[in-house]
Amino acid sequence: MQTAIHIELPAWLRELWAAAPERFPSEAERMAFAVELSRRNVEAGTGGPFGAAVFERESGRLIAPGVNVVVPAHTSVAHAETVAIALAGQHLRRWDLGAAGEPETELAASSQPCVQCFGNVWWSGVTSLLIGARAEDVESIAGFKEGPLPERWVDELEGRGPPLRPVRVRRDLLRDEATAALRLYRERGGEVYNAGSAQPRPASGVTPR
Repeated sequence: MQTAIHIELPAWLRELWAAAPERFPSEAERMAFAVELSRRNVEAGTGGPFGAAVFERESGRLIAPGVNVVVPAHTSVAHAETVAIALAGQHLRRWDLGAAGEPETELAASSQPCVQCFGNVWWSGVTSLLIGARAEDVESIAGFKEGPLPERWVDELEGRGPPLRPVRVRRDLLRDEATAALRLYRERGGEVYNAGSAQPRPASGVTPR
C-alpha cells in the first residue's frame, strides 16, 4: 500500500542549487535561473521543458527551485511551479508563502502557468509572478494543452483584495530564451504528457517496446 508521496529533484538540480548564488538581485537574473533550469531539464532528459524558482521578493534570496518531473515522478501534479512552491514551503516550514510579518515572495516561471499552476499561484501566497514564454508558445512549440484560464487572469491576480494580497505579474521576461527550451524539447522528441496521452502498459508493468 502506497502511503507516501515522493517527488525527487534530479541530481544535477541539487548540484546547481548548491552552487547557485545566495541572491539574485534583478528580475532578469531570477528569470535567467528559471530558464536555465528548464533547459537543463531537457538536456538531462529528467522531465519537461519547464523550470521555476521562488525568491524573497525584495532581497532576491533564492528559497527553492523546481523543475517539471511529471513523468519520472509518476504524477500529473509535479509541474515546475508546483514543485518550487511546495519545496519553498517545506524549506520555510510554513504553507503560506505570503504570511503576515514574513518577507514577500516571488515566483519566476520559465513559461506561463497552466490552469493547474494558476491555482497554485493563487493559493501559495506569492505576491509576484515573473513569466518567460507564453501559453501560446508552450502549445504551438511543445504541443502541450495548458487548459482554460480566466479571460482576464492577470487582472484576477493583480486585483486580489483583502485579506489576500495582490499578485504583481510581469510577462515576456527572456521570452526568446524560454521558448528555446521548448524548441529543444520538441526537437529531442520529448513526451507530451497531457491527460489521456499516456500509452497503456501491460499488467506485468513491463513497458511495451
